[in-house]
Amino acid sequence: MTVLKTVGLVAFGVALGVGATLGAQTAQSGTRREPQFENANVKVWKSIIMPKQPLTMHRHEHGRALIALKGGTIDIVEKTGESKKHLWETGKAYWLDKDLPDTQHADVNNGSEPIEVIVVELQHER
Repeated sequence: MTVLKTVGLVAFGVALGVGATLGAQTAQSGTRREPQFENANVKVWKSIIMPKQPLTMHRHEHGRALIALKGGTIDIVEKTGESKKHLWETGKAYWLDKDLPDTQHADVNNGSEPIEVIVVELQHER
């Protein structure tokens, strides 16, 4: 098969939503953030947190709303080791304040199913 035919088939598969060629599915199968929308007021992303695959340490400079697409119990683990459990029910929305200065946390899913949320983070204080 020529390179042009291969590229054409890949493009056709992606256009149909089939997508999975050359390892694309593998790259999209773990814990990740998927950007959705951003402007001067908000940043929106989808987080998919796989079991036993935490999001890396990070912080939030602004408050944010979270909508659980596929809920579960998440452990928010501070870099100090302190941990808080949050139950996010499918279809419900939650508010999370901005993080305290000089703190970081990781989101850990100790369940057996992926957790999927949409996060809408404000980009400035009102």
